[in-house]
Amino acid sequence: MARSALLSRIAPPPGPPTVLAFGQLTNSVGDGAYYVCSVLYFTRIIGLSPTQIGLGLTIGWAVGFLMGVPLGHLADRFGTRGVATLLALGTSVAVASFLVVRTFPLFLVSVVVYATCQSGLAAARQALLAALVERQDRTKTRAYLQAVTNAGIAIGAAIGGLALQFDTKEAYLAVIGMDAVSFLLSALLVLKLPPVAPVAHVEGEPKLAVLRDKPYALISFLNMIMLLRMPIISLATPLWITQRTNAPTWMVSALLVLNTAAVMLFQVRVARKVTDLKSASKIVTQSGWVMFASCVVFAFSQIHAAVWIPVAILLLAATVQVIGEMQQSAGAWEMSFELAPPDKQGQYQGFFGAGLPVARMLGPLLLVTLIVEWGAPGWILLGVVFLASGLATGPAVRWAERTRPVTPRPAPEPLNVPGAPGTD
Repeated sequence: MARSALLSRIAPPPGPPTVLAFGQLTNSVGDGAYYVCSVLYFTRIIGLSPTQIGLGLTIGWAVGFLMGVPLGHLADRFGTRGVATLLALGTSVAVASFLVVRTFPLFLVSVVVYATCQSGLAAARQALLAALVERQDRTKTRAYLQAVTNAGIAIGAAIGGLALQFDTKEAYLAVIGMDAVSFLLSALLVLKLPPVAPVAHVEGEPKLAVLRDKPYALISFLNMIMLLRMPIISLATPLWITQRTNAPTWMVSALLVLNTAAVMLFQVRVARKVTDLKSASKIVTQSGWVMFASCVVFAFSQIHAAVWIPVAILLLAATVQVIGEMQQSAGAWEMSFELAPPDKQGQYQGFFGAGLPVARMLGPLLLVTLIVEWGAPGWILLGVVFLASGLATGPAVRWAERTRPVTPRPAPEPLNVPGAPGTD
């Protein structure tokens, strides 16, 4: 029974959601190992400097940011399943190229292809979900996919940890190869989904209509600001713990495990509270307050006291932070799907998802400056930014609603997942 209850929290219902979940799981396992080992591989095996790696990744994700909308538009016009398959294959080829590149120019080309395919693949997958899952179930299904992704990254990180223990060229090459194969398997799984008919272009309509949708652009911008939370646990807190607190270094791993496990176990439960745009706006506003509170608590972890005190404060701050993270994610998914025209989900998801590469580009620099260099005041300022974005989301969504045609929404039905809370 306990095992069934656990599976109900991370396993989506049968059909397309399950296929999408397996696709996410395969490449997230590869990505988890890649994230752990990539920097050491690029420096020790390829021979790049940290500056070259940072510059390459920044340029790559900048290009990915620009290509998200055009690739999403291609998915709308030529079929989301086919485009998603090609982009997964393209990502596989880009990762595989890391096995042979040994110069910065070739590394830069590989990173640009990798980031471009990743950005387009994210948009195409979201459009696939929108096309193959009932409207009232999209956010819940997206939450299942997020839980599965976190589980895969955790498994992959453990595999990457083994490679770090061996610390050999062969071990690192095996991890890169595994990530390339994981995207190949993901592409094959996408082909098992039902085909989605392409949408013909309507004469007189702009090809990239999302670029003229001001309310959606504002909501996407606010979401991008909220996504600055992403490097907090992976980058900011490790530096904060080691440089600004007297907490033991193992807290870095503890907070990462806490975040990953919480999303894996509770993201679906949080997403069940989101059923329409009103509830989505409300939960994002709440997340702004919660993220503000987490930043305030993080600031207090700088206290010089017995070791258990900063440890307790850090655990509390990370717990509050992941609650805000899950709330913001659930609300953002609902808004991204519900405010996008049904025939333009690809380009709209590409635009909304552009906040991710921007957070990857700018987040590390901003958070290191705010948190590591400024200390506690930086945490407070970051919290104020989250709060302001959360409070602004509600009015932005109401503006967007006024510009959309009214479409009736069917009453939500509970997902028939055996063992899930609230089902027989």
